[in-house]
Amino acid sequence: MSLTELFCAVDDFCQQAEPAWEAHLLSDGIRRRRREGELCTSEIMTLLIHFHQSHYRTFKAYYSQHVSVHLRGEFPHLVSYGRFVQLMPRVLGLLCAYLFTCLGRCTGISFVDSTPLTVCDNRRIHQHKVFAGLAARGKASMGWFFGFKLHLVFNDRGELLGWCLTPGNRHDVKVLPKLVKRLFGKLFGDKGYLSQALLEQLLQHGIHLITHLKSNMKNRLIPLADKLLLRKRAICETINDQLKNISQIEHTRHRSPINFLVNLVCGLIAYCHQPKKPSLHLDLLSRLEAVC
Repeated sequence: MSLTELFCAVDDFCQQAEPAWEAHLLSDGIRRRRREGELCTSEIMTLLIHFHQSHYRTFKAYYSQHVSVHLRGEFPHLVSYGRFVQLMPRVLGLLCAYLFTCLGRCTGISFVDSTPLTVCDNRRIHQHKVFAGLAARGKASMGWFFGFKLHLVFNDRGELLGWCLTPGNRHDVKVLPKLVKRLFGKLFGDKGYLSQALLEQLLQHGIHLITHLKSNMKNRLIPLADKLLLRKRAICETINDQLKNISQIEHTRHRSPINFLVNLVCGLIAYCHQPKKPSLHLDLLSRLEAVC
């Protein structure tokens, strides 16, 4: 998606959602007056999302070396970098709402996984103050970390269906019921989602949870198609890798919890706008089977 297309999509959304959002802030007393800034809300959101589509590794370098130099024509009322950082928390609510409009459609085959978001090196946990009381120690497949867990649900086309952010010590089983409210069909997960109570709870809502078994558990028969799809859970690792290394949702330079959320949401939006996503191409396989 080009910068112009991104701005048009964001601006169309803001024209519909921003008046209601501003009225909500004024009625709740969160904001006492409405003042027009030099940069409109859609421009701020566009720059934040476009950063995650660029090759820059830090937002400061992106803003000072690319936006301020090459995008003066597109954004004639640019503010300083320090002022822009102060404006970022204002658009968090609208960014979350816009991300909801970018979510994909459930196809009946979904994959769930969680990935750690480290906020500091383990040797600096006792010195860390930005996320004190928010982040927690957790254990992932690569060892212990200090930060948060990002829980994600995708369909077989690689489209994001839902997400949830929790402290690093939150168990995956406790979060899953909140993620699958809009889903149906089969849901494939790893051994971290093994729970008989969770399986029965999801079955009542029309969701069949399928996971691998632990070595000390009795074997059970599952259809061959489900067994093959369970092997395709590697798509989750591919998507997590793209989110961290291309969309840059994880780094340890945060100085504000709110801007951490802005960075995370914008990274997820950038992934949703990605034209080519990791996919299992099940639609193509079904068409070939029908022809044969």
